[in-house]
Amino acid sequence: MYFYSMSKISLLVVLCCSFLFLGTQSGPQAEIATIKTEKLIQPPYLKAGDTVAIVAPSGILRNRQAEVQRAVKLLESWGLHAIVGKHVFSQDNHFAGTDAQRCEDFQKAMDNPSVSAIWAARGGYGTVRILDKLDYTKLKKNPKWLIGYSDITALHNDFHNEGFETIHALMCTSLTADGKGIEEAIATFKKSLFGEPLSYTLKGSDYNKTGNVNAPIVGGNLTMLHTMLGSKSSLDTKGKILFIEEIGEYKYHVDRMLQSLKRAGYFENCAGVLVGDMTKMRKNTTSWGSSIEQLILDALSEYDFPIAFNMPAGHEDDNRAMILGQKVALVVGKEQTTLKFSK
Repeated sequence: MYFYSMSKISLLVVLCCSFLFLGTQSGPQAEIATIKTEKLIQPPYLKAGDTVAIVAPSGILRNRQAEVQRAVKLLESWGLHAIVGKHVFSQDNHFAGTDAQRCEDFQKAMDNPSVSAIWAARGGYGTVRILDKLDYTKLKKNPKWLIGYSDITALHNDFHNEGFETIHALMCTSLTADGKGIEEAIATFKKSLFGEPLSYTLKGSDYNKTGNVNAPIVGGNLTMLHTMLGSKSSLDTKGKILFIEEIGEYKYHVDRMLQSLKRAGYFENCAGVLVGDMTKMRKNTTSWGSSIEQLILDALSEYDFPIAFNMPAGHEDDNRAMILGQKVALVVGKEQTTLKFSK
């Protein structure tokens, strides 16, 4: 009887301590979790007369004036105004200006109430260096779209964690003189900006893991998702479809990044995975021994969510637009995959 009573007392003490511990959690992770569970803000879709700011938060734009000018003309052909950041063509070694200069342009674009969208001129590397310098206070009062891909994934993550939908789409340096091969990329970019319905039918794959899911889509470049791990810019993928794409990596690097994401819990409660372009994969002296598709399936073999390949998004010319943070009806089959954005 004495032992039984003491066991009950011990159990009560443990339970009380657990509740006290859970109730006093604080810090960035707790704050982020609260933000991520809220409905995301959808910035107003654009209309004729609106303004788009072109900025360069990452790599240098040496001899890239022609592409930026094409971007300005493209926006003007849609009835939009374009303003180019003061430091877009600045140079600081690898980067489009110093961290302070790139941050200044981006912050001004976020704070300017007359700007309706912020379009990255290019990716490369450098966005991560300005993330912690940005202030979202005015953006929350006057939401606007962020547009880009690749290195801009870092900003997509932060915007998502701050509560905004964003647009994963081509950048200014994606534009070619004749537009050949990028027609659909441009058309879907325009649709995403002006709020027209986005839907895709993808070619099938024997690697597809079939299933249906309706959930928000998040993600972007795999290297950048991996870079954000352990920081306030890391994504909460619970109940979400994760999109990934990559360029210029060894297969073992891709596997290593997927294993890191898995160990960090990225896939525990994930709703699905959508795989975009895996471009210019590098050959290692030791062969990996399987396709990139099989590598991904093997890394995620213990999960039962649907996995779809062949999304034309990433570092190929045909880079179709997607609205990150928006719900997508994803139907994955062996013959084809369909995804429809909810708008």
